Amino acid sequence: MRAYAYDLLNFLRFLAERLSGLGDVVATDLFDYLAWQQRPGASTGTVVRLAERRGAAPATMNRRIAAVRGLFEFAVTTGTRADNPVPAARRSSGLRAKQRGLLGHIGAGKPRTGGRLVRQPRLLPEALDPDDIAVFLADLRTFRDRAIVLLMLLGGLRAAEVRSLRLAQVDMGLRRVRVTGKGGKERLVPVDGAFFAELSAYLREERPAGCLSAECFVVLRGPATGRPLTEAGLRRIFRTHRQTSGATRVRPHRLRHTYGTELAAAGIDLLVLRDLMGHTNPETTAAYVHLAPEILAAEYAKARARQS
Repeated sequence: MRAYAYDLLNFLRFLAERLSGLGDVVATDLFDYLAWQQRPGASTGTVVRLAERRGAAPATMNRRIAAVRGLFEFAVTTGTRADNPVPAARRSSGLRAKQRGLLGHIGAGKPRTGGRLVRQPRLLPEALDPDDIAVFLADLRTFRDRAIVLLMLLGGLRAAEVRSLRLAQVDMGLRRVRVTGKGGKERLVPVDGAFFAELSAYLREERPAGCLSAECFVVLRGPATGRPLTEAGLRRIFRTHRQTSGATRVRPHRLRHTYGTELAAAGIDLLVLRDLMGHTNPETTAAYVHLAPEILAAEYAKARARQS
């Protein structure tokens, strides 16, 4: 919600520069908005002025357009506007099969509305090196923090799913957690025993006595002791230990990517992986199926040897 609010604020700043209002927007204005986001800029010290920012990445531009499209859909629903001026992107020539990819046979997943106006590169999920993970884990000083990291690494949970996890959703006996993901979808995720060992130590030794919070992970000290861990608090944990450990690539979503990549490399059924990770679109899961560089190099060397 906060990200979408900032996206809309960005669009309103664009309109303010043009002395235009929401009721005046037409389809061509959206293409002007895309060009406006690509204005070059320069930073001064550690502060980047809004008027001097660098151009937005394609993914950011598409997300902003999606937020603006949603705003105008709401305006149409409430009768504020008669139409939605955000143009829909052309998807194909009409000759392409509707269902594509490794999981195309099970459907297209969540229906998309409008498509992307900006072409963005299709990148492989970015997994972490085991050494970086080991160094980062060794730098953590509390059972709580290690349990959080292991839940992302061994259970594939998103940062928001970890923060919202409740104690009642943790099954110590069966070693699994009930996760409420995007769109309120629930899934059961089995997690390795290493996570439950850290979690048990956290609940036994660190969680404040008499804490009534339903959330599993809470603040351990300070004026907010016993309250649920916030998004800013979780970011601070990762930022601090990236600096002190030197494992600068470790981020919550990369831990999740590592989970998916390793399971796919181990040959897990993609339908199972899709359910474990809570993906709506099957193509998102299929992106985890790719060969490691070492395998590619070895196969290339074998082929060259056969040629000579």
